[in-house]
Amino acid sequence: MDPKGTEGPIVGAQMSDLEQIAHPSGLGILADENNILKIDDSEELHSEFSSNIILSSSKPTMVQDGDLQVWDLAGRAVVPGLVDAHTHLIWSGDRSNEIALRQQGYTYRQISEMGGGISHTVRETRFSSADVLFAEGARRVRIAQQNGTTYLESKSGYGLTTEDELKLLEVSNQLDGYSGMKISHTWLGAHSIPNGKTRTEYVDELVSEQLPAVVEQGVAQYADVFCEEGWFDIEETERICKSAKDAGLNIRLHVDEFSDSGGAQLASELGVVTADHAAWSSSEARDNCNKAGVIQGFLPGTPYVLGSDHWPPFTECIENDWAWSLASDFNPNCHSLSLPFAGSLAVHRCGVSPIEALVGVTRNSASSILEAKEGLGTISVGAPSSLNVLWGENIDGWCLTSGQTPFVKTMCNGKLL
Repeated sequence: MDPKGTEGPIVGAQMSDLEQIAHPSGLGILADENNILKIDDSEELHSEFSSNIILSSSKPTMVQDGDLQVWDLAGRAVVPGLVDAHTHLIWSGDRSNEIALRQQGYTYRQISEMGGGISHTVRETRFSSADVLFAEGARRVRIAQQNGTTYLESKSGYGLTTEDELKLLEVSNQLDGYSGMKISHTWLGAHSIPNGKTRTEYVDELVSEQLPAVVEQGVAQYADVFCEEGWFDIEETERICKSAKDAGLNIRLHVDEFSDSGGAQLASELGVVTADHAAWSSSEARDNCNKAGVIQGFLPGTPYVLGSDHWPPFTECIENDWAWSLASDFNPNCHSLSLPFAGSLAVHRCGVSPIEALVGVTRNSASSILEAKEGLGTISVGAPSSLNVLWGENIDGWCLTSGQTPFVKTMCNGKLL
C-alpha cells in the first residue's frame, strides 16, 4: 500500500494495480514494538537474524530465539492493520426494536421523532457512568481487533450537553492505547437537537459553550456535524465548522446520507478532511471534494441495516480518480465493528474488487487520520507495527469470510493479539 511517488490516498486504476501497491511473495518483515524496521527477502532475513531456527511449518508458528520472536507464517498473505475512520464507539442503550418499526414503513427520521433513534441513545448514555461506558467501549475495542482493526476514530455525539460530551470524549481518551489500539477523537456535539432546546438555542450552545470546553479539555482532534435535512442545515453546519476550525480543530462531516442537501458541496468549500456517507451527493460535488483534497468516506453498513439498495458510488469514484475510503459506521443502529464485513458489502453488492476495498480500509482511511504516525495503513519501513495474517495465501480472502474473521493473527501497534 506504499507505491513510490504517491502521497495521500490511492485512487482510480492504481487501487487494483498489484505491481504498484503490493509486495511480491517470499519476503520477511522485521519489526519492533513500534515500527517496521526492515522488509527483505525472507531467507536473507532468516540468515541474518535467526539462522539457527528451522522454518518448516504448515501453519503460522512462533519460535522464541533469545529476545527475538520468529513467526513462520507458512505462506499466508499479510495485509496492513485495518483503519476504521468512522465509528460511534461509546454509547449505552439498545435500539433493536427499531428494525420492526422500519419493517412497518417508518423512516429513520420518523423513528427519531417518535422518541427513538439518536434521542433514545442520548437518554441511556446520559444515565451511564464513565466506568460503565469504558467497560463497554473496551469490549467493543476487542471485537474490532478480532476483525483486524488496529486504529480507529471514535466520535462523541450521544451526550448533547457540555458535561456529557466531555464525558464521552474522556472515555474515548482513556480507551486510547487499550490493548494496543490507537484512537482518534472527534467531537460530534452537532449530532442532533436535544429535547428541550430550539435549533437556534442549541447551535448557540455548541459554538459558545461546548466548543470552548472541548478545546480546553484537549482530547478532540476533530469536530463533526450531522449535516442533513432535519438535523443541521448548511448555514448551521458552516457556522459550527468555521468556529471549530478557528479554535484549532480539523473537520470531518456527515453529509447527504438520505438526500442531496448540499453537504458534500459545503465540505469541498470548507476543505474538510472527510465527507462521510455522501450517498446522494451530486457528481459535481464529488468532483469538487476531490479537487479540495476531501476524501469521501463510504459506509455501506448503513444502507445495509436500513434495507436500502442505494449503495455508495464506488465505481463512479474509481472511474473518475476520486479519493474514497471505507469504514464500519459502528453505531446503535449499525452493530458491526468488522471492516472485513464492510469490505464484503463493497465487493458483493457494489462490484468493488477485494484489493480496491482493502485500499479503502488501509491506506485511504489512514489518509484521513491527520495526526497518525507516518505509514499508517501500509506495510513499509517506518510504518507502525500493525499487521494482519490471513487464513490463506491470497490477499483477496481478506473480505470473503462473512460472519467470521479472515485473520489468524493480528499485531496491533506492536502488540501481538
